[in-house]
Amino acid sequence: MKILMSGGTGLIGSAFIEKFKGEHQFTVITRAPKKAKHLLGSNVAFVSDVSDIDDIGIFDAIINLAGEPIADKRWTDTQKQRICDSRWDITSKLVAKINSAGTPPPVFISGSAIGFYGSKGSVDVTEQTPPHEEFTHDLCAKWEAIATSVARDETRVCTLRTGVVLAENGGALEKMALPFKLGLGGKIGNGQQYLSWIHIEDMVSAIAYLLEHDSCHGPFNLTAPSPSTNKDFSHTLAATLSRPCLFTVPGFVLKIAMGESSDMILKGQKVLPEKLVTSGYMFAYPTLKGALEAIYKH
Repeated sequence: MKILMSGGTGLIGSAFIEKFKGEHQFTVITRAPKKAKHLLGSNVAFVSDVSDIDDIGIFDAIINLAGEPIADKRWTDTQKQRICDSRWDITSKLVAKINSAGTPPPVFISGSAIGFYGSKGSVDVTEQTPPHEEFTHDLCAKWEAIATSVARDETRVCTLRTGVVLAENGGALEKMALPFKLGLGGKIGNGQQYLSWIHIEDMVSAIAYLLEHDSCHGPFNLTAPSPSTNKDFSHTLAATLSRPCLFTVPGFVLKIAMGESSDMILKGQKVLPEKLVTSGYMFAYPTLKGALEAIYKH
């Protein structure tokens, strides 16, 4: 396939390209082509903006993963707007190109997140679960609405409601593991809140699965089938790293440190990949123990 990708230098995009660069041709949208070339290799093509693409119909698929990291900075009003604009703007540009193409690409896969559902506590969350209104829902709902405004019958659209992606280098796990590596790890708050996670290998393989299966469309939860409570996650991570799990980080400390974004960690979601499993996808890493051992004991 000839694939056009945004967010190609991010955790998921770069892993996808690394796995499939021998199989597919990639063109990556990036404002820093030299840096991207160094990261992704010389066999990837680059464009600096969607407007540089004359005919988007030359591509067999578009994978749209661009977006400012959601938890890296405190959620000021300015940062919230930056988080939104970094997702909505490029998605709007891609959709406009698809809608105006003579022959549009057959498939458009666009990012989203389990933040779509908002805080749901310990309720089992599937693609059918109604959301809780809050910032992350508003962000993802508009992001998905823009993606699904593709008005061409020839273009199949899937949105990726992504959980916490577990990978050795980069992403949330690197930050979560650091206190454990230092012997200072432990649960957060009461530890009963759920963490919905997915191993990077399954994340990449599931995107490939959605690309290849024409019957798949609409939103998909990209999370492993066994979400974990924060307490269980902490103990499993500590055991994998052969480190103690002694401490508790009080919720109010996280609130002081992170502000409103701490709710994503303190409240949690128990998200299940119902549509993905029903469609026939088989997880390589369905359990947390297996996923963490694959990362740290390879």
